[in-house]
Parts: sequence; structure tokens; C-alpha cells
Amino acid sequence: MHGLAAMVDPVERARQAGVLIDEHQASILELSRMRREALEELLSAGMTQVQIAGKIGMTRARVGQLLSSGPRPERIFLGTGEITVALGGKREAEKPKLVVSAEMLAGCERISEIARSLNLKSQSEVVPPPGMVNLNRPNLIVLGSPRILPFVGQVLEADESLGFENGKDGWYLVDRAAGVEFHSPVNKGESADYAYIGRLPRPDGRGTFLYLAGIHGPGTLGATHFLGSQLERLYREVKTRRFSLLVKCVVDPGSGRLQSVDQVTPLYKHEGVS
Repeated sequence: MHGLAAMVDPVERARQAGVLIDEHQASILELSRMRREALEELLSAGMTQVQIAGKIGMTRARVGQLLSSGPRPERIFLGTGEITVALGGKREAEKPKLVVSAEMLAGCERISEIARSLNLKSQSEVVPPPGMVNLNRPNLIVLGSPRILPFVGQVLEADESLGFENGKDGWYLVDRAAGVEFHSPVNKGESADYAYIGRLPRPDGRGTFLYLAGIHGPGTLGATHFLGSQLERLYREVKTRRFSLLVKCVVDPGSGRLQSVDQVTPLYKHEGVS
């Protein structure tokens, strides 16, 4: 603070003050989230709001207010700051700009909606071919199969239970633990797809990122909707540790709208890793 006040240039002083304000606000939100989570744990352990208030030196009304209005504990499942959603892009003939599928764009918007509901900002970026996305960043969510993001496909090999494979009929998902393959019904003209949802390690070993990818576009969209509807449960079961699961996504053949998303494998916890 003293160094900031001593800055002669008002432009730089204003810029640095803004950076510090954003950092402090992010810290306050995360501390508030941690406090609400601790209060909910005390309630789950059998304590009443009156008892909790007495233990931590608050009124019962204040405890009730914090439980109903503070940042939701599952907020940290996405991140602690501005979320970056990286979308795998591709180039098509006679189109100079990168192309992203309509389903992936809709999935990105769904994640933005989830982030806003948790008081998190979000931004998006399109990763150009050959899909060399920078994974060594905090608060990162990646959308797109290894077909367009081959570097993520290499990182996905860290998951011993689930993953993508490429065979003579194209890409498919596999549950290695159960010995089951999941081939997309889209390949047979049906309006359904499978998708992978998981938390994978960053290549630099300094954290993780969320990864959602269908075999085709409908699966990616369905995965984002599953994340939104199951966020509280997922956080309760795995917190911010690494995990993975597969879902089946069914869409209406006429409108293309998502009809249902169902989990088709166990939620695999990658024990011993964070």
C-alpha cells in the first residue's frame, strides 16, 4: 500500500490500485466461501445455528444469513478467479476464420451461466489447429475431443480408468476398469452421444484443469449441462481432487435440443492425487 501511494504517475497508480482491489475481492469471496462451507459442516455434524453462533461469536441471525447468502461451497469446483473456457477450433475450406461447432459454443455459454450463478467471471478462447492449448493456467476448463485437441489427449493418458481411443470406425470412449467401449450412436445416424468429464493434471504439475468432451458435438454440450446440474454432488464427492466419469447425451432429432444426460460409468476417484 505504501508503495502504491508513493507512485507519481496517476495512471499507473490507478492501474495498480485496480489490480489490488480485484485481488482482495477475490480473496474475500474465497474466504466467505470457506466460512459458509465450515458452517454447513457444523450443521451436518448435528449442531444448531444457535450453538454455532455461540461457538464462533455471532448472532444466530447472522449465521443464518451467511448460510443463505454467502458464496456456495461448490464454487471452488470451477475455480477461485476468472474462468477461462478453451474451445477446440478447426479450419474449413474457404473459411478464413476458425470454426467452432454450434454445440461447443452453446456448451461454452452454459459454463458461463454456471460461473455467473457462482459469482465468477468467465472468458473464452478458441484454440487453433493443431490444438496446442496452454494447460498450465489456473481456473481453466477445456472443451473438445482429442481429435481437435491432441495435446489434451496426451494428458488424458494420466487417467487409468477412462479415456478416448481411435479405431477403424473413428473415435470412441472406453471404460478400461470395466472393459467396456462406448461408441457414439451419432455414427449410426442416431441422436445421441457419449462424453468424458474429468479433472486432469496440468503438465507443469502445479494444479489441475477441468476437461469436458463428447465424441461429437452433442456429447460436449451434454457434458456442460451435466456439470451444471450435478455440480453440488460432484463437489461433495470429490472436492477439487482428480476424478472422471462418462455420460450419455440424448438430443431431439428434429430440433437438436438436449433431452437427457445420464451418467453411464462410476465416478472414478483418482486416489492419491490432487
